[in-house]
Amino acid sequence: MTDLNTLKTDLIAQVEAANDAAALEAIRISALGKSGQISELLKSLGKMSPDERREQGPLINGLRDTIAARLAERKAEMEAAELDRRLAAEGVDLSLPAPPRRRGSVHPTMQVMDEMVSIFAEMGFSVAEGPDIETDFNNFTALNFPPKHPAREMHDTFFMAPDEAGERKVLRTHTSPVQVRVMRQINEKVPAWVATGQEPPIRVVVPGRTYRCDSDATHTPMFHQMEGLVIDKAVHMGHLKWTLETFISRFFETEGVVSRFRPHHFPFTEPSAEMDVQCDRSGGDIKIGQGTDWLEVVGCGMVHPNVLRNCGLDPEVWQGFAFGFGVDRLGMLKYGMPDLRDMFAGDARWLGHYGFSPFAMPNPATGLS
Repeated sequence: MTDLNTLKTDLIAQVEAANDAAALEAIRISALGKSGQISELLKSLGKMSPDERREQGPLINGLRDTIAARLAERKAEMEAAELDRRLAAEGVDLSLPAPPRRRGSVHPTMQVMDEMVSIFAEMGFSVAEGPDIETDFNNFTALNFPPKHPAREMHDTFFMAPDEAGERKVLRTHTSPVQVRVMRQINEKVPAWVATGQEPPIRVVVPGRTYRCDSDATHTPMFHQMEGLVIDKAVHMGHLKWTLETFISRFFETEGVVSRFRPHHFPFTEPSAEMDVQCDRSGGDIKIGQGTDWLEVVGCGMVHPNVLRNCGLDPEVWQGFAFGFGVDRLGMLKYGMPDLRDMFAGDARWLGHYGFSPFAMPNPATGLS
């Protein structure tokens, strides 16, 4: 009978003396392989008497487990030593160039906004701005929204907590409150960035963020609009139609835009309309200025007499028109972005694909996009 203690001592000594993985593997095969020393002992258990098997079985199995554990420990020690050696040898080569840093880019929304402003500026429009948090009067009442209008409900509008006077401010649902601020005479001192009142004639565009309780592939709770307002004497729908057709033609960089006006309802304009333009939807892309399909692009109309009165203007003297574009939606149409929510997801990879160079400011002379 093999002396198990002697075999154990000899095998552990061999494991300790192994200086590489190949030597360690050779020891494992000689001890625990199919014809290894310990494997042969395990095979001999079947030839022993029951009493011998009860005595030798635990001893041989214990020897097998001990040698297997020591082999695993020694292998781990060798791998750790090899890793330390590689870490010491493979230091950082400071002579190599640093990895390139991602350059910043202009978000498509800001790009589209700049494109729109540049076109309207060429038509003689100036830019007006106002706060995102508005009064109920500017956001609803002055714009001819009746007291029970659905837009005044919590499911459509974000309301702030009541102030000390009990008034609830709102996150503006459109940029139209800035039109009210432009038309009204504001006598109190206001910050420079808030649009102040001015006497007609008025010709302004109002870019900015707006907020509504809505979210899907083409709607987000926060989005961007650009309103336009023209107030003058003898202004009519023909001026409105020319303005919008000219803008669409310049923005989409196409000639011969064909449009149609569909009757609609907005509280702040009368008559009101949705403007459609002809397009081609074949091939998975929407091509403006060709084809026989129609696409709604803007809501518009003549400024309601009540709005003029609420802003201190005599509707018997002054007339005007207003329109409102969804900035993000125009960007989706022009640059082929399928989901509006991606524009606000903060994914640097998406911005790297759709972003624009900050050194290429759009202007009608050298090109928009």
